[in-house]
Amino acid sequence: MADLVRFGVSMEEELLQAFDELIRKKGYTNRSEALRDLVREALHAQAWEEGEEVLGVIVLLYDHRKRELLARLTEAQHHAHPHVLASLHIHLDEENCLEVIAVRGPAGEVRRLADRLRAEKGVKLGRLCPAGTHGPF
Repeated sequence: MADLVRFGVSMEEELLQAFDELIRKKGYTNRSEALRDLVREALHAQAWEEGEEVLGVIVLLYDHRKRELLARLTEAQHHAHPHVLASLHIHLDEENCLEVIAVRGPAGEVRRLADRLRAEKGVKLGRLCPAGTHGPF
């Protein structure tokens, strides 16, 4: 881990009290780690907005009985293979499957892949979950 640098932060007392309550509820033992996490989240969000190299997970819930759906989903993943790191296929019941796809690449390309997969007929739910960046933090 990099060397830590101490610095002071000034804020209104009510805001600090609300922050302390929030971090207590989330299980933080100190303000420093909570603040580091907030800064990391802001940097990751900016990377997604600016189209930088990002990491994420695409989650799909779909009816596997839909004609050729699995083949189309698989083809789309193979077509985007530099960005698809791994996938997990879960049989939920006789008709529904859950697919979890780990992805990495430029934010725009990752979003386009998620949009393409979500748009397939038979996909009941599709979510792109940003998981961070490929950066140093």
